[in-house]
Amino acid sequence: MATVHMIAGLFFFTLAFIATSFGKPADRDDESYDVDHSGQLWQTRARRAHAQSRTVPTDQERTPDYWTNMARASIDEALRLQTLNTNVAKNVVLFLGDGMGVSTVTTARILKGQKAGNPGEETVLAMDSLPYTAMSKTYNIDAQVPDSAGTATAFLCGVKAEAGVIGVDGRTRYGNCSSSKGHEAESIIVHAERAGKSTGIVTTARVTHATPAAAYAHSAARGWEADSDLTAEARENNCTDIAYQLVEEAPDIEVILGGGSRMFKPRSWADPETGGSGDRNDGVDLVQRWQDRKTGRSRYVWNGTDFRDVDPESTDYLLGLFERSHMKYTADRTDDPAEEPTIADMTRKAIEILRKNDNGFFLLVEGGRIDHGHHASKAVKALEDTVAFDDAVQVAKDMLDTSDSLVVVTADHSHTLTFAGYPDRGHPIFGQNVYTSSTPDNTWDELPYTTLLYGNGPGYALVETTNGNDTQVTRQNITDVDTADKEYEQQSAAPLRSETHGGEDVIIMADGPMAHLFHGVQEQHYIAHVMMYAACLGEYTEHCDKPIGTPKPVGDAGPAARGSYYTVALTTVLSGLLMMAATRL
Repeated sequence: MATVHMIAGLFFFTLAFIATSFGKPADRDDESYDVDHSGQLWQTRARRAHAQSRTVPTDQERTPDYWTNMARASIDEALRLQTLNTNVAKNVVLFLGDGMGVSTVTTARILKGQKAGNPGEETVLAMDSLPYTAMSKTYNIDAQVPDSAGTATAFLCGVKAEAGVIGVDGRTRYGNCSSSKGHEAESIIVHAERAGKSTGIVTTARVTHATPAAAYAHSAARGWEADSDLTAEARENNCTDIAYQLVEEAPDIEVILGGGSRMFKPRSWADPETGGSGDRNDGVDLVQRWQDRKTGRSRYVWNGTDFRDVDPESTDYLLGLFERSHMKYTADRTDDPAEEPTIADMTRKAIEILRKNDNGFFLLVEGGRIDHGHHASKAVKALEDTVAFDDAVQVAKDMLDTSDSLVVVTADHSHTLTFAGYPDRGHPIFGQNVYTSSTPDNTWDELPYTTLLYGNGPGYALVETTNGNDTQVTRQNITDVDTADKEYEQQSAAPLRSETHGGEDVIIMADGPMAHLFHGVQEQHYIAHVMMYAACLGEYTEHCDKPIGTPKPVGDAGPAARGSYYTVALTTVLSGLLMMAATRL
């Protein structure tokens, strides 16, 4: 009994100790940095309570029914989705947001809502409405945090490889041409063409850049975009550049739209828009060679006017190269004499051309400049391009029937973008969090910071201030800085000339035939295999001549839902019996 009393005493003493410890605010100088965050948040809210222009939360959002009805609608949708779409995918569209990590998706969602005059957080992106989701592990076989070449090889060719290589398997060593021989990996575009489908590539980057290149090329180095980029070892071992492979060696891709004309043009060429020269040392004009081969129903365009004039019904092949290098950021489109098309415009035109094939098509759409905006620590440019990318997803949703078309949205990797602080609901996504020394939640240096920051990058900046004999080194004071300017560089924790990729998992969102196969946490190469399985391509042809799986009848939502149906039925029967008994009495 004494032992029991002792244990009980220790138990209650421990509870009292925990309650006392957690009830005290932590010392700011405590090395554990165990701050009382709830107190910090409430102080922030109290300080803002006097604001007169509050538009959120709405009266509707303050009622329980609003949230209950929303949840019920989501449950109903989830039950509906238990009737699986096991059709063969006639068409497959893969949307790849380069560098579009979860923080990018979330903040772009808010930006899209705020551009429409709403608070933003409640906005539903086009990609948000794709019902089946999974997470993708993005590492390369030799890199914890990946690059875009190895990742593209994974989700397009179905095998993981080293960082920096294109369309080859893990036996290829980066930069070593000879090691790639015999180790080529075929992409889903190759399998689609082999099956009689039409194929297309749309990107806002160069069409020879890492992601699109993995759809058609095999290269030990992603940088071998033109022949002038090849190393002596590559030339000695007869490796060809990526642009050459696209025109001379790649499958018969019907639609190619993006930037990078200089990789296809000789040094003597002058860009009609900028006057810049080409990058090719071999003197070959690959654009002209493409035109010579695609006689008849084909078009080459380099500006928005010619692009808009393309008639999809009379065009079977379309090559559009709208910039010497990458296409313009969405935020820079106001200063573009050539009026190059948006990613949504290019997606629409590509689908209009490709869908003429009765066998269906595969289309890759890359928002390539999302990544570049992040590398520059310019969140405005990255997020504006993400919103434009989402517009392209909406185009595909509007044009395609998901009964026979699989739409997949994912990213190759993330970035170090963070989304933090305690800003008000509806706070401008590019705005500042302003704290003062009169409140307990002030920043240590008592300077404002933006809600969006980077873990590393060119936005790292320290300034030296002198007050008498006292010299301090602090962050830049951005009080009077327009942090919503497209050229503003978000502050970062570590100084780098170029912000880096992030290594966390990225999301996969899908709808259409076999979209339910995207589940849980998967290796990135799984994406290619699901797309090929859904479309009966490559090694996944055996199930196309017989029913796939055992589709549930409409309304059959699985065991859990059936349980609730049985409960309702039993209740109804019992009610009927009671009524009969009451009548007889």
